[in-house]
Order: sequence, then structure tokens, then C-alpha cells
Amino acid sequence: MARTKEFDPDAALQAALELFWRRGYEATSMSDLVEHLGIGRASLYATFGSKHELYLKALDRYGQTRDPGLLRELSQPGPALPAVRAVVRRFGGEAATEESRLAGCFVTNTAAELAPHDPAAARRVEQSWDHIETLLHSALVRAQAQGELAADRDPLALARMLLVLMQGLRVVGKASTDPARVRAATEQALALLD
Repeated sequence: MARTKEFDPDAALQAALELFWRRGYEATSMSDLVEHLGIGRASLYATFGSKHELYLKALDRYGQTRDPGLLRELSQPGPALPAVRAVVRRFGGEAATEESRLAGCFVTNTAAELAPHDPAAARRVEQSWDHIETLLHSALVRAQAQGELAADRDPLALARMLLVLMQGLRVVGKASTDPARVRAATEQALALLD
């Protein structure tokens, strides 16, 4: 008869996500995970596989649960450009807070730490960015169709610029102790939508 798990795998995955997010992949050892999750090494391996597999599962969880309102915010009926501005300002505001400065964004952290040499992590980062870019692009196309955005503007190029800005805000926000830098860059980028 198979033994039942003496821990909640979902709660353990969430705890691993939080530890990886706070410390990064390289700075988190299996011993750290065993201690933080409060489960045995053998149970950890049996449930999640290697440290790398656990990290990727945590990154997938982050992608599924982080910012679920983004689609709703950018696809609501009515004027689209104010929604785009609100999302960009929210990203900028989050990047300028002390809590975000310490943690950053898990996807952005992964992009900086693992994506250059880890194809599986890079794919997940790209999927996240593709999702955000697609939502921004769709909203900007709607804004243009509704006369909120000039006809000579390129919605895809603007969506890509905003994505890069939003990710850059997260990097700068994590490294800088000057929130004015992030706020000023946010507002300057939004001026390009006028």
C-alpha cells in the first residue's frame, strides 16, 4: 500500500516559489528548501524532482497566479488607452515600492539570472512577456480603432516598447533606492501614447 503524503504539495510549491523569489535560484540550496518547506529531501525529490524542476514548477505557478487581472484590465469595454496607462502606472508604482525593490518580479529575476543559459527558463520568460505584449497590443489596436490613439502610430511597436519599459522598471526598481527615477520614466513613456 502506497504511503500518503504527509504534506500539502500545493502549499510546499507556494513556499518554494516564495523562497526562490526572495533568494534566487543559485542562492537557494536543496538544504534551504528542505528547511523552509519542512519536508524531507526524499519527499521533495519524489514530489517535485530536482531543484531545477521545482524552480520551473514554481515559475509556472507564478505565471498562473500573478497578475490574473491583467487580461480583465486591458480588455474591459470602453476606452482602452486609460486602461493601458493604468497598467503601466501600476507596474511603475509596484516597482517603486520598498517591498518590490527587495523581491522584484520573479519572471524578471529569472530573465536576469537563468534565461541567458537555461532554455527551459528562457521559454517561460518569453511566454510571460509574449502574454503581456499580446494584451497590450490588443488594447492599443482597440484604442486606435476607437480614435484614442493616432492612426499613424504602430500598436505592436508601442506594445513592445511598453513591455520593455515595464520590465526595465522592475529591474531599476529592484536596484535603485530612488523611486523618483521609476516614476519619471513611467510618465515619460506614457507621454509617447499622446
